[in-house]
Amino acid sequence: MKSLLCVLLALFGGPSVVAAQAPLPTNPDQSAAVKGSNAFAVDLYGRLSAQPGNLFFSPESISTAFAMTYAGAHGQTATEMAHVFHYTLPPQRLHPAIGALLAGMNAPHQGYALSVADALWAEKDENFLPAYLKLVETNYGAGFHPVDFKSAPDSVRATINQWVEKQTNNKIQNLLGPGTVTPLSRLILTNAIYFKAAWANQFSKNFTEDQDFHLSASKTIQAPMMRNSAGYYYLKGPSFQALLMPYEKDEISMLILLPDNVDGLPALERSLTAENLDQWMASLGYEHEVIVSLPRFKITQQFELSSTLESLGMKTAFDPNSADFSGMTGDKSLVISAAIHKAYIDVDENGTEAAAATAVIMSATAMRPLSPPPPPIYFTADHPFLFLIRDNASGAILFMGRTTDPTK
Repeated sequence: MKSLLCVLLALFGGPSVVAAQAPLPTNPDQSAAVKGSNAFAVDLYGRLSAQPGNLFFSPESISTAFAMTYAGAHGQTATEMAHVFHYTLPPQRLHPAIGALLAGMNAPHQGYALSVADALWAEKDENFLPAYLKLVETNYGAGFHPVDFKSAPDSVRATINQWVEKQTNNKIQNLLGPGTVTPLSRLILTNAIYFKAAWANQFSKNFTEDQDFHLSASKTIQAPMMRNSAGYYYLKGPSFQALLMPYEKDEISMLILLPDNVDGLPALERSLTAENLDQWMASLGYEHEVIVSLPRFKITQQFELSSTLESLGMKTAFDPNSADFSGMTGDKSLVISAAIHKAYIDVDENGTEAAAATAVIMSATAMRPLSPPPPPIYFTADHPFLFLIRDNASGAILFMGRTTDPTK
């Protein structure tokens, strides 16, 4: 059986922060698509978090690439994919809903960069159904590129890597290593997401200094800790703190979930469900002064996701004897041979060139004693924490991960 290689790419560049208390899109189909993508994000995090160390990936990138693949799936293959990726809408509504969300992300942005790009790289001698090509081009803006896998697979690999580099501002190079593209390859679906933004409340480099970061209760290292004081949305949970840090223009934000205990991240991860995450987001309240300590960190990770997706229930798509992608070619000649995902994040002090915070203090009349201002809240991320980055307009989780050692 010929192979179908799914290549998934995510890139995040620049400082980091996560999601705000943004409502989901008013369009019910878009809301359903976002809810499904976020549920998949939490499911995938649960599987990937079993590995030790730092973690970073883009559920948005993975969901989008596999939605294009799902568009050509039939039978049990389609049923399993819909279950794993929480595609609850019928295909005729799902793909336009995802397309509308992508169009919103690709709309012009002032003050930050966010772009999503899709492309199909198809064997020039293979007959792909016009209806399939029209669907992915209409809804995903995926350019169709006929290539020669049979005679020049390594040349095709170089071409795709160059496309990746261009879409990610040269941050990710050589995504496809030697041997990943072969004469048996027939279609490679690529998705790239790029984001770069400044903090709404900037960190001053003058306040960054090496301080203790507790890898565990018994092991401590020195890490560059940034410091800031501003008004933020905040939640004190039963065993953790949550802090919502907006980017400039407040269209994208980062949510940080910090366990109370140094060794509390595994327990927090076990409590992470899509429902709990929605509840935590809804419970955030504005605090006028939060003193934040956050380490600088940079993470680059690459995954081959086939076994992980199979463990979630998507088995048939990787089985050459039963995979059914006849919606792409009219026959059952394609199977997914690999699912490659690479993600990059760089979090530092870089932010807005100028920022201001205004506190409006309501004073009582002289007849009543003045109430003292509430004490500041301290959010000190000096031990392992979980973070995610959301598009505020849609509520979609763009990126997700954890920092267990900011120096690696």
